[in-house]
Amino acid sequence: MVNRGYAYTTIIGSKYHGRTLLSHLASLYPHSTLQAWQQNLNNGEVTLNGVTATGSESVTPGQTLVWNRPPWVEPVSPQYFEVLFEDPHLLAVNKPSGLPTLPGGGFMENTLLRLVQKQSPNANPVHRLGRATTGIVLFAKTPQAASNLCANWNTPKIRKIYRALAQNIAQHDTYEILTPIGLVPHPLIGSVWAANLSGKPSKSLARVISRSTSTTTFEVSLNSGRPHQIRIHLASIGHPLVGDPLYGLTGQPLENLPGLPGDGGYFLHAQFLKFRHPITGEQINLEAALPSGFSLHQ
Repeated sequence: MVNRGYAYTTIIGSKYHGRTLLSHLASLYPHSTLQAWQQNLNNGEVTLNGVTATGSESVTPGQTLVWNRPPWVEPVSPQYFEVLFEDPHLLAVNKPSGLPTLPGGGFMENTLLRLVQKQSPNANPVHRLGRATTGIVLFAKTPQAASNLCANWNTPKIRKIYRALAQNIAQHDTYEILTPIGLVPHPLIGSVWAANLSGKPSKSLARVISRSTSTTTFEVSLNSGRPHQIRIHLASIGHPLVGDPLYGLTGQPLENLPGLPGDGGYFLHAQFLKFRHPITGEQINLEAALPSGFSLHQ
């Protein structure tokens, strides 16, 4: 699919004062080289405070930087989802692997959000799952429902339970994982969320469901909502997800050419979601069936 292009807008921060615009672009969007950014500038794609930029400008704090990215062919992604629950206030769906929840990382139109809004224009996700993660995504259709769910999302009032297929054989049956999560360097994209002693407090509870000769299947409950939390937490206790291209045994990016956060290959499934309906007070218990990959690789 060719999308309509996108305008990426940022405000220049004080720490970048005096840097050339070309070098700032290359550090802000490290997926492209200096030469590629110069070509984008030559094509007239970048403006600084509304004026088409050449790249030689010295940036100053408070300036508005806009990259008008031309339309591009998006990566292929699944174009379906399964409805698990729907009423006038809520929509819960089962997301397939490979479909981003929200725009980003080269995806603008091939997303779960766009697919859902074709059927329910007012629906917006209360949370997100990684592109390769499968399972339950909850949407709110009304501002009242969204406000209530967002206020309670990382509290015991909403139970989020995942199934994860991990490397290595667990020595214990249960784990309370408190590894802090923060940004660390990544060679391709600048930084990525990972285990970081100076990061934000995080808590997961992992329970062993089964063991094979070389893997462990965990049921994981989240008590906080950090990016890639389950992948990082299980890796930090010596159990990276099977096929995870990004996180190694310590919960840090792999030392030898780590993949990107959206790359697939791992098995993580948002299986259960339990909460009180934000409007009616009714108890809602949702379950998304496990994808076939779990049984095939166990």
